[in-house]
Amino acid sequence: MNEPDWDKIDDSALAILWLTLHDDGRVWKNISWDITDRLYEKGWIENPRNKSKSLSLTPAAVERAERVFKEMFVPGSSE
Repeated sequence: MNEPDWDKIDDSALAILWLTLHDDGRVWKNISWDITDRLYEKGWIENPRNKSKSLSLTPAAVERAERVFKEMFVPGSSE
């Protein structure tokens, strides 16, 4: 079996997180720690290792998450 494309998985995670976007860039963090760690290392979210039940997306990540969500999950959507 081929190795998964982790960049595509991370983009998918951002797109899914975008669905729960609220309060100026905050999203719920009920996804794998491995994914949130990679998103943090890429600079797309604030440090996920805290007691808060949500994550803070960077402004660039909010834009990327919306674009990726539309590309991956919205038929006929093009930016």
